[in-house]
Amino acid sequence: MAHHLIAAGFVVREVPPQLSRRERARSRRPGKSDPGDALAIARVTLREPDLPPVRLEDRSTELGLLADARDDLVHAQTRARNRLHAHLVILMPGYGRTVAQLVSGRQLETIERALGGSAGVRGELARALLAEIRDLGRRASELERSIAALVAGHPLLELPGVGILTAARLVAEVGDVARFRSPAAFAMLAGVAPIPASSGETQRMRLNRGGNRRLNRALYTIALSQAWHHQPAKAYIARKRASGKSWAEAVRCLKHRVSRPVFRLLQAGQLEWARAA
Repeated sequence: MAHHLIAAGFVVREVPPQLSRRERARSRRPGKSDPGDALAIARVTLREPDLPPVRLEDRSTELGLLADARDDLVHAQTRARNRLHAHLVILMPGYGRTVAQLVSGRQLETIERALGGSAGVRGELARALLAEIRDLGRRASELERSIAALVAGHPLLELPGVGILTAARLVAEVGDVARFRSPAAFAMLAGVAPIPASSGETQRMRLNRGGNRRLNRALYTIALSQAWHHQPAKAYIARKRASGKSWAEAVRCLKHRVSRPVFRLLQAGQLEWARAA
């Protein structure tokens, strides 16, 4: 419906579910109904002038679909590894001394050779799980290549700590970056901006546990990578630690700091894609 309305020249805004839910709770009507939802959405739209425009399908949507599909395959592969491990500890006691993990192709080949002489149902199930792990890994690699092709050349990849998968997740979760008024608004959505929790003469900030947790995790990945491998970030962490902050608190500060260049690079990437279209 949003596509048809935009094509007809209407301005379509997106009302976050939490806002409509709160507005519905304020009404005196019990229960939930379509007329009640429509009234709540209309009231929120009138009261909130800065609602973001509705998100249409574009390259960021495709990246989100590919990233989600790849994550599903990786999670399924992890579950298959866990089931295979449960069989191997019975079929091959102490196998972990020669094969530390069930990840690399060489390690899986070692397990395959060892399972060659295993008979019975447990041996058959173990071999089937081994084949499943390989198939899931192959499909995940194919999706990663598709993701790499879509995100190739994006300015985000120039930022230390940002790989193909992290860049894809950032682009997919943000969508149209123009819907954010400022880097501060982006940081708040990502849940990396601290929340004021002051009272009287006590001035303090508390940890933000809200926001888009996928965005938050992507920024955490960047911050953690920089904290270990990027010299300016390492110096920043050292200064925060010297001021009395714990490691976790220092990484949170770095995560907030990283959100600003990420926002600017998302803007630059969207502009480049618009020019190329």
